[in-house]
Amino acid sequence: MPESEMMAMSLTSYNDFLKENKLSANAIAVRQVKEVGEKIARAVESYLVSQGMEALIKDYKWEFNLVQSKEVNAWCMPGGKVVVYEAILPVCKNADGLAVVMGHEIAHAIARHGNERMSQQMVVQAGSAAAAYAFKDKPQQTQALWSAAIGLGANYGIMLPFSRKHELEADKLGLIFMAIAGYNPEEAIPFWTRMAASAGSGQKPPEFMSTHPSDEHRIEEIRTLLPEVMKYKK
Repeated sequence: MPESEMMAMSLTSYNDFLKENKLSANAIAVRQVKEVGEKIARAVESYLVSQGMEALIKDYKWEFNLVQSKEVNAWCMPGGKVVVYEAILPVCKNADGLAVVMGHEIAHAIARHGNERMSQQMVVQAGSAAAAYAFKDKPQQTQALWSAAIGLGANYGIMLPFSRKHELEADKLGLIFMAIAGYNPEEAIPFWTRMAASAGSGQKPPEFMSTHPSDEHRIEEIRTLLPEVMKYKK
């Protein structure tokens, strides 16, 4: 999908979402979300400049919001629109845990994972490499796929899981971003442990995990990443 189309759909869906959902009234938590988000955004910009890839976010206009919701979820849209749901905050526990979540979700957006997921699903459903053209005449179906690819939640369609490759890439980039921002990447291990425990035995997994398949190997993968990632910590 052309990134310009992804950005346009992002802005429309983001504005619609904010109209349909209440912003958090918890001033302290709202301030923390915005502070962590802004630090990670600056870290992303610094990292991409160092890699000669700053063009990836040339059209980004960062925004960070906390919404009232019992869903354990968070997402970042193309263009830098980030939303955290109140119910994930107890799992985050602290600013470092929140940075794990926000860094991870921002990494998915920077790496264009939502675009890849949507493109793959369009090809599957349309049965052709020309899927993008087939879906131009089906705006509702296209929007539903897009929302699922971004991870907006059950109200916006079926959730599309990220691949293991996407997850590992988002884990690594997210940890780098939070390290540059001054947060502790080692917090990722207890965070993902708490996230797994929050599902409970036999219960439906949180929305956040329905788009982020987690298994016993994830923490081990993060352990292997930490020595490299910690080099970025100031």
